[in-house]
Amino acid sequence: MFNLFLLQALNGVQFGILLFLVAAGLTLIFGVMDLINLAHGVLYMVGAYFVAAFTAATGDFFVGLAIALPAALAFGILLEVLIFRHLYDRDHLDQVLATFGLILILNEAVKIIWGAAPMSVPVPDALSGSIPLIGFLRYPVFRVAIIAAGLFTAVGLWLLVNHTRIGMLLRAGASNAPMVSALGVDIRRLFMVIFGLGAMLAAFAGAMIAPILSVEPGMGDQILILTFVVIVIGGVGSVRGAFVAAILVGLVDTLGRTFGPILLGQIMDASAASQTGRTIAPMLIYILMAAVLFFRPTGLFPARGAAA
Repeated sequence: MFNLFLLQALNGVQFGILLFLVAAGLTLIFGVMDLINLAHGVLYMVGAYFVAAFTAATGDFFVGLAIALPAALAFGILLEVLIFRHLYDRDHLDQVLATFGLILILNEAVKIIWGAAPMSVPVPDALSGSIPLIGFLRYPVFRVAIIAAGLFTAVGLWLLVNHTRIGMLLRAGASNAPMVSALGVDIRRLFMVIFGLGAMLAAFAGAMIAPILSVEPGMGDQILILTFVVIVIGGVGSVRGAFVAAILVGLVDTLGRTFGPILLGQIMDASAASQTGRTIAPMLIYILMAAVLFFRPTGLFPARGAAA
């Protein structure tokens, strides 16, 4: 039982890391730019398609990833220039409607370009295999690499936000964007950089999950819902809150799906426990969100007027 718990806990952390990569960019965009972007999950999907296409073209996952990330950055900046910068001064309802329409457009675009059939990305040879944990228990090297990459990204974002000039402008822009603009800062360019960074982080998550899951149209829709849950739990605009909340959501979701039926099996027959567990497990993260909001309506780590 302990081996199963350890294995699923690692899976939960790995899932939480992916959620953080998506949520970090979205919380920066929402916290600093006050923009509701429902199409953020599509950028996760685009990242997966980019790495699949570039890996197939080059024959190397790492080369494909190295090309996919700047391509996602450029794609995000293009979207910001063509679409999103025209939404900053609109109300949230207009932003929701416009970005929902963008979801439909981009989902259809990937079908036109790559087809509706799922695509697969092979695990790179350098990250194939598994490492020993306890006894005969082993864990895939690629999943460990996802966790390591996410932790490295989290540290990098913390340094960027708290110890660089760009981070200072981010915090100032989140607090009072008109004043920052009045002081001579090109706030539009700052917003463009933030949006491009957020797009690249979401694409990075999609690229890292591509060798594990099928790459297919609409794959970003479900993770977008979980991303908003993460942002609400962690606190809007807080990168630290997004990290903690993403790990919590990943663990609760993964452990709940695994151990819910097992625990229910102690008080009911196996078939009923399995069915009830599958029904209750997806609700656990929303119960967690409700509990957090009851005690801390602004989230676990609300940003003090900044993306902190």
